[in-house]
Amino acid sequence: MNEQTPSEKIQALLAKGVHIPAPMSIEIAPEVRVDRISGDGVTLHSGCRISGKTTFIGAGVTLGEEAPMTLDSCQLARGVRLKGGYAQKAVFLEGAQAGSGAHLREGTIFEEEASCAHTVGLKQTILLPFVTLGSLINFCDVLMTGGTSRKDHSEVGSSYIHFNYTPQQDKATASLLGNVPEGVMLDKRPIFLGGQGGLVGPSCLAFGTVVAAGTLMRKDEEREGRLHFGGALRAGSIAAPEGIYRNIKRIVKNNIHYMANLMALMAWTRHIRGHFVGAAYPHEVHEGHLINLDRALAERVKRFSAFCGKLAPSLALGMENGLIPEESPLAAQKREVIDQVEGFQAALQALMETHVAAPAPKVLTTLCEKDPDAGYLATIHGLHASPRSLGREWLFEIVRETEAKAAQSFPLIYA
Repeated sequence: MNEQTPSEKIQALLAKGVHIPAPMSIEIAPEVRVDRISGDGVTLHSGCRISGKTTFIGAGVTLGEEAPMTLDSCQLARGVRLKGGYAQKAVFLEGAQAGSGAHLREGTIFEEEASCAHTVGLKQTILLPFVTLGSLINFCDVLMTGGTSRKDHSEVGSSYIHFNYTPQQDKATASLLGNVPEGVMLDKRPIFLGGQGGLVGPSCLAFGTVVAAGTLMRKDEEREGRLHFGGALRAGSIAAPEGIYRNIKRIVKNNIHYMANLMALMAWTRHIRGHFVGAAYPHEVHEGHLINLDRALAERVKRFSAFCGKLAPSLALGMENGLIPEESPLAAQKREVIDQVEGFQAALQALMETHVAAPAPKVLTTLCEKDPDAGYLATIHGLHASPRSLGREWLFEIVRETEAKAAQSFPLIYA
């Protein structure tokens, strides 16, 4: 059977009920499968360009209502609205939204009702349910959770930036805002990052953290419910040693903590969300969700490895310049990471094959199986204390075991 031409694909979409106000203005790539685009309430406005054989568009999706929208190899669940911009290898769960001018690249995941306003740039960004980003934001390499509903959600103010690239030209800088084991339960205090501010990765912030508008946040906050403000640097200049990494402990531990939480989210998505595959969360979206989480972990391992690869020349340069004494704790920490990083990566892979692949607590999956038609959000909100506690403990165990393996590989870092 001959492959359909782009114009035949458009006609096939119209025939199945897709609303296309200006059919001649849209582009459908040859590899796009018409059977992966719902005819139920889908609207493709003028200027839409759709490509990618894995692209899936669920019922009630609206694309390009404010500006032309390019969609490449993405999976969109029911009711998603992407108002204009560009999205590639990203996943959007039920009710997710993005304003015009959005630039949403590989590894981006919007879970239920997560959203961003206009002109937002994201890559390797994971937003758990309800998380809301304002406009004019660059927020790559972040996992953010917190909040309980659309009226009680974590938020990032307009003109915010996550600083994810260092003067040493690496991206071992992913920041974890909240955590996965508690965040997936949708019962924690939201996090608020005020507008015209910035966060220097890799950072970890606890639930309930509030960062005042205009604040540049350069440190972690492990205590819940703290308000941070100010943070401007003093004026002046000092020598900037090239290629010298100093705070090795924080960089290594925060990277591993992020990877551990990603693994917990992978386990949750595989074993819990898998019970809710259906009209609101189609199989194709679930599959794309899992693939993007795999990509996210691969990206973090890649960036961490690249960072570790720079430690040997960093150590040599530091000793040559007299900035790092040969017998100093910092020199010993760098040597340890250089020597043990491959062993840690092997341990990480083994954990993927055991802890992440292992089933969830039976009492939790039984509740999810009991009434999958109730929907994911309603089911999680309705969990009683006992299964909620068991679920948290299951996920925290994945995080703890990952960090325990890291401590075996890097005892000086975790001392």
